[in-house]
Amino acid sequence: MSRIVRVEVGRYDYRVVGAFKFLKPSADGVARRPSVLVRLTDSDGIQGWGQAVPMPTWSDETPETVESTLRHYLAPAVLGADPEDIEDVHARLQSAIKPAFAMGQPMCKAAIDIACYDLTARRRRVPVHTLLGGARVHTLSISWTVATPNMDEAEAQLAEGLRRGYRHFNIKVGAPQTPAYDVALAGLVRRTAPDAFLWADANTGYTLDTALQVAPQLAEAGVNVLESPLPPTSIRGYQALRRQGALPILMDEGILTPQQTAEFVALGMMDGVALKPARNAGLYCSWQIVRLLQEEGLMVLGSGLTDPDFALAAAVHLYAAADISLPCALNGAQFLTDWLTGDVLHPREGQVRVPEGHGLGIAPLAWAESLLTIVAEL
Repeated sequence: MSRIVRVEVGRYDYRVVGAFKFLKPSADGVARRPSVLVRLTDSDGIQGWGQAVPMPTWSDETPETVESTLRHYLAPAVLGADPEDIEDVHARLQSAIKPAFAMGQPMCKAAIDIACYDLTARRRRVPVHTLLGGARVHTLSISWTVATPNMDEAEAQLAEGLRRGYRHFNIKVGAPQTPAYDVALAGLVRRTAPDAFLWADANTGYTLDTALQVAPQLAEAGVNVLESPLPPTSIRGYQALRRQGALPILMDEGILTPQQTAEFVALGMMDGVALKPARNAGLYCSWQIVRLLQEEGLMVLGSGLTDPDFALAAAVHLYAAADISLPCALNGAQFLTDWLTGDVLHPREGQVRVPEGHGLGIAPLAWAESLLTIVAEL
């Protein structure tokens, strides 16, 4: 049995192109999307790459907390583990960083999880999706994100998406935009792309009163689903929106573990989930969430956190295995530059091919190794 004998960690921040409200410019005026890389090596010399994508505008994890937790807690915890025994790996992670309401530092744990799947699949000489039962689709449709409080900019973003061959769109709604602006934005996209799947994401930016008011108007404007209208702690609010029935209600923020998801399902809070494996501690927990939702007959939509490289590849393998036919909101290629693995996962005409190579099916460019330092070793 081959075990993990080395853990390496490194930081890499991707430059941002265009404007996205969650990716703010730094003091130098340049916006960057931070990430933390992990590489695991087993006793046979086989390696697997993972990636955490923390962002304090999206979560309570920062690049600094992820790095320190990996270096001082998680890396030592997984030394000697068999990466194929993913249940044991997660037990070690949970023992090192205990959960509170749901999961302690899930974005950080996702980096270890993804690296274990990559390493295991490379050891077996199969794609990662094979470990999840195999790809049921081999091409994913990708939606284009329109995210601006300025209508002229929205028209420009929409036109750029169409120029690049995208046919489906997701829009950011909620604060700081007004409900009237959100409805007008939805109408603009629907008129411009009448056959598109149109997905509105509020990122918990509405109050309950506003959400109940605006949901029927968004439906009238042509929106297909409404994601995260309220904070996940607003249990009675989500129940009220379900009862209203104006739009299918998806949860995102707050979906971290299968156990938590099961409770939200039992409470009647949602019609489905906008899944993000980078937020759900990686593929192990995310696959359980997929199976739970599908057994309950609820929607599973593929989403992401403006994921680059290894985090994006993990999501693509998961959604291929989950048989997701609706467009996935994976906008890393839309907003990020300086990729570590080339453009293999960049959409062409709004489509991404599921990698069929071993592991995640992508390889880092040679210079990416210089980002890593050894933090734990047997």
